[in-house]
Amino acid sequence: MSIRNLCNIALASLVLALSGCKGGVLDPKGQIGVDEKYLIIVATVLMLIVVIPVIAMTIYFAWKYRDGRDQEIYAPKWAHSNKIEAVVWTIPIIIVAILGVITWQSTQQLDPYKPLEGKGKHLTVEVVSLNWKWLFIYPEQGIATVNELVFPANVPVQYKITSESTMNSFFIPQLGSQIYSMAGMETKLHLIADEPGTFKGFSANYSGAGFTGMKFDAIATATEADFDAWVNNVKNTGGALTKQSYVELAKPSEYDPVKYYASVDKDMFHSIVMKYMQAHGSHGAMQHAMPEHSAHKKHSEDEE
Repeated sequence: MSIRNLCNIALASLVLALSGCKGGVLDPKGQIGVDEKYLIIVATVLMLIVVIPVIAMTIYFAWKYRDGRDQEIYAPKWAHSNKIEAVVWTIPIIIVAILGVITWQSTQQLDPYKPLEGKGKHLTVEVVSLNWKWLFIYPEQGIATVNELVFPANVPVQYKITSESTMNSFFIPQLGSQIYSMAGMETKLHLIADEPGTFKGFSANYSGAGFTGMKFDAIATATEADFDAWVNNVKNTGGALTKQSYVELAKPSEYDPVKYYASVDKDMFHSIVMKYMQAHGSHGAMQHAMPEHSAHKKHSEDEE
């Protein structure tokens, strides 16, 4: 077999192996995803600098000194080698130092809470993970959807994320970072799509029986006019998301279809975040009043 044929086979194998990356983190469609792909590749290459020679030498020495080769007898006459020690320690230290610098820089640049600078005004979407579906509230547009996320391409989006109950992880692989959704807390994420398209989103954290169906389409429209047309369609076809209807929506269900809400009660997202804190204020007030109550009780007892 010629060298050219071997190269063709190797190239075909590489293409086949990478074909499974379509639609994933190695097929990014947004700036955050592109930066994260670069970080993954750089870190992998740096680690392979050590891994590949070790694997190659392991195979070579196992073959060279295999049983039955009397002319290849391994009988070292030394107990210590400064040269070997220098190589064994210096190369990993350099690689770890480089990875440390890259990690520190990327941690600052890819902070999910950090707005995307120079990209224009951010669109705000409030995300609520339910059992087992996703609720997306558009506070500026006054609408909400279930299991469908729509935004314009080339427009940065600020996601405010929480959970109705079980912890989940909001993740659109082709756009980048994932972040947890937790009850009673608000986390944030900033993403952008560099081109129109439909990208798969899901929960990356196991959350119970209906977890496998907790998926949604993230649709980047070609223009902001297309996004506005979609918003108008939701307003013309959807129902009303009130606090009462939210209670029904929050009940566990699996493989829910896309649903539209033409209107949303004011401060719905804030109410969901604070639902477990509603009694906190009254409890604190009661504790604050207890000393006065105790003093009054003691005064009454003294009078008696």
